[in-house]
Amino acid sequence: MKHLRSIFIAVAVVASFAMAFSADAKKKAVEVDIYDLSLGENLATPEPENAVAAEHLVEFQDKQAGILNNNPNYEVEMMRDREVIVITILASKLFDNNDTTLTKTAGEMFYPLLPFIKIPGMYKMMLVMHHCANLGSDAYAYSISQSRVNAVFDWFAEKASVDYVVPYAVGNAESRDGVDNNSIEARKLNRRLEIYLVPDDELLELAKKDKIKGGDVFSKKPIKK
Repeated sequence: MKHLRSIFIAVAVVASFAMAFSADAKKKAVEVDIYDLSLGENLATPEPENAVAAEHLVEFQDKQAGILNNNPNYEVEMMRDREVIVITILASKLFDNNDTTLTKTAGEMFYPLLPFIKIPGMYKMMLVMHHCANLGSDAYAYSISQSRVNAVFDWFAEKASVDYVVPYAVGNAESRDGVDNNSIEARKLNRRLEIYLVPDDELLELAKKDKIKGGDVFSKKPIKK
């Protein structure tokens, strides 16, 4: 099974641009195996070709982040000069305490993200599960992080292609800024899933051609649950 590798992949995209998937993008997908890249490398690449393309991309990403920020279960932030969207979901909203099976309602938090991986070439999606705690061993913290991120990956795999979705497990890593991890509430905040939406080659090409300036490249057709 792919998820046993502890890193995974999947590209996200838009139905209205399904026919725009270029031969060059397909070639690049073969040449660069994002399974072999570290989290930092996947978050850093690819980049816009020039300042104008970057400006169009940021405008589009800002609009997507604004829409996602309306979801009360999400904490939405931007990184890499507002080119990459970061969504944080508390693990307590997805799993029961010390459990690695998604709750029955967990999927409701993932459905709004499916359009981002609908068509290959638009996005890479990084799934990063944290289980930071000052209780228990490092081995346990890593094990539960790995099992949980695999469960999230499997959910997406049942609903869409996950060729460009990459899962990462983080055990007793650093706590979130300003959270000391010395109380039940603090540990609850530190145990979380981070989802990074990284623009990929097709989205960057559309940004370069100024075809995403309006921010409306995603299909309006709802995804069936």
